[in-house]
Formats: sequence, structure tokens, C-alpha cells
Amino acid sequence: MDPLPEFPDLTPSELAALLERAVMRSYPKNAVIINEGDEGDSVYFVIRGKVKVFLSNDQGREVVIGQLGPGDYFGEMLLEPGSRSASVMALDASRFAVVRIEEFREFLKSHPDFVLALMGKLIRRSRTLARNVKSLALLDVYGRLAQLLHELARQQGETWLIDEPLTQQEMASRIGSSREMISRIFKDLVAGGYLTVTRQRIEIRRRLPTAW
Repeated sequence: MDPLPEFPDLTPSELAALLERAVMRSYPKNAVIINEGDEGDSVYFVIRGKVKVFLSNDQGREVVIGQLGPGDYFGEMLLEPGSRSASVMALDASRFAVVRIEEFREFLKSHPDFVLALMGKLIRRSRTLARNVKSLALLDVYGRLAQLLHELARQQGETWLIDEPLTQQEMASRIGSSREMISRIFKDLVAGGYLTVTRQRIEIRRRLPTAW
């Protein structure tokens, strides 16, 4: 049995009460857990693994909204009746505690503190979505990539590090671009001494230029 991760939005007693209503499900790497547009009936709490949340079109082009890992959850938008607003795919072998939406509503009625935490999470996601829409509308590809790199990085001394860098294809999907364009920008930033890139990490050595 997998050890339970910490769920920041849930107290231990709330988590225990929620798990009483849940069933455990496992998915292999690359399995599609939710399809955009499908009718859904459950909320998923990530116990193990990592997933990406994304939108796609009929031509197979996709935009990644975000990634979630242990302690996160998705599917709560079903509190408002409607179809799934995005697709979710497992990036690793993953395990979830799955709660049917009817059970989730009953849980919310008896745990008002979690309702406040859930509202806060939805507000944060709404702000993130608004920021992403703004960047897609107002920034060019380089500007969106620079913004993403700074969001992923943590400061260490005078440099910034991304310890688990996304692949160039994943970055392209996150910002609505192509892998080839990301590769060209990275090549120039490395040549200019702005970035050092290895398989394990990306180091931002100095402030990125305002334009490419």
C-alpha cells in the first residue's frame, strides 16, 4: 500500500473521512485518465505519480495547463454540472483515491473548512488561467518561454535553478509553441551565456534579455 502524501488543503481527520468514501485506482504511464468533453462523475486525489492537465484539438496539437503530483487533486470542477473541461494524462505510473461527485458533495456539507480551502484553490487556478491567457495574447513565444522559466526556477545564490526541467516539447506545449522554436531560443540563450543546460537541470546564469 502506498504511503499517503500530505494534502495541504486537508487536515488528517478530513483526509481520513474522505478516504472512507474513496476507491483506489492505478494507471500506467501515458494512460489518459480524463478526456476533455467527457461526462465525469468523480474527483481524483493523487496518491502517487504525476499527471499533466491539457487541452488539445483534432489535429493533435495540445496546450498543457499544468502538472499535478501527490497531494493535489482534480475533477472538482464537476461541482458545477457539465462536461470535463480538460484532459488528464499520467506522466508516471500513478495511483489515485477516487471519490464520486455525490460523495464529494456530501463530504463538503460536513467539512466547511475544506470548502474554504477549495474555494481558495479555485481562485488561484482562475488567476493562473487569466495570467496564461494574458501571456498568450500579449507576449511572443520568447516572452512566454522566459516567463515559464522564471516560474519554474528557484534562486540559489546569484543564479536560478530548475532542478527537474521539462523537455523542450513539454515547454512548447505549456506555452503554445513548437519544439523547434524552443530549441532555437535555447541554443541562442546558451550561446549568449544566459543558460547552462544539462539533462538534470537548467541554470539561469544571468537576467534573461527582454527580447530575442
